[in-house]
Amino acid sequence: MHLKEIIQNSRKIVIKIGSNVLSDEKGAVNRKVMHNIVEQVNELVGMGKQVILVSSGAGICGVGAINKWSRRGDINYKQALCAIGQVELMMAYKEYFGDYGIHVAQMLLTRDDFSDPHRTLNIRNAMFTLIDEGVVPVINENDSVSVDEIKIGDNDTLAALTTTLWNADLLIILSDIDGVFDKDPKSNSDAKLIQLVENAEKLTSQINIGGTSSFGTGGIQSKIEAAAKVNKFGIPMLLLNGSKEDIIRNSMLDSARGTLFMGTIGK
Repeated sequence: MHLKEIIQNSRKIVIKIGSNVLSDEKGAVNRKVMHNIVEQVNELVGMGKQVILVSSGAGICGVGAINKWSRRGDINYKQALCAIGQVELMMAYKEYFGDYGIHVAQMLLTRDDFSDPHRTLNIRNAMFTLIDEGVVPVINENDSVSVDEIKIGDNDTLAALTTTLWNADLLIILSDIDGVFDKDPKSNSDAKLIQLVENAEKLTSQINIGGTSSFGTGGIQSKIEAAAKVNKFGIPMLLLNGSKEDIIRNSMLDSARGTLFMGTIGK
């Protein structure tokens, strides 16, 4: 199945945006990329689709606001930067979505929120209410109180949890790579893109992810695990390079490359 068909056939879409996508070479927020993503989300909404964003970037936005703390390594400064940056991040989303008359809402969650049935019900109800009213929820980990999340930066897991809780039709992860390769493309010029994955759980044993490289640690591995989580519920996941302009739009024109993880159970 082509990427175009996958997106067209999906009404409820979760889009996860990675920190590397939202940051430029200097570590500041890449507002051009951010605005382009919002523009594409607006097009999806115009097509009658419902969209939830899971967005990283609070730490980057915090450094952008108060650069003097950028080199402070202790955890309380990292948490403080995320608290400041979350405001900056939401202000940017509010501005860009406001250009299209769309309101946004902030939801800050932790792993514990998904393990408590009462909290989970409240999250689900809030999601449905916002979506029904035409508001785009922007979800992020509550980094200011969740120390472990800062260490692993795993919004891929949060996106997968959000996708299954909302019973979405598709999870799109926007990263800074074109998809999953059979080996690290940054150090292997002959690396080949794997465009279709039918079994995410078996994939890690079939490719050379790498040991402690950035390619394998908290990077591609967490995306494969996210795919396995949603695929169990029959939900496909699409991994695209969000740094490339119009990547979602081009996917719908079948003129973009990515990796599609197919759900194995019919919904």
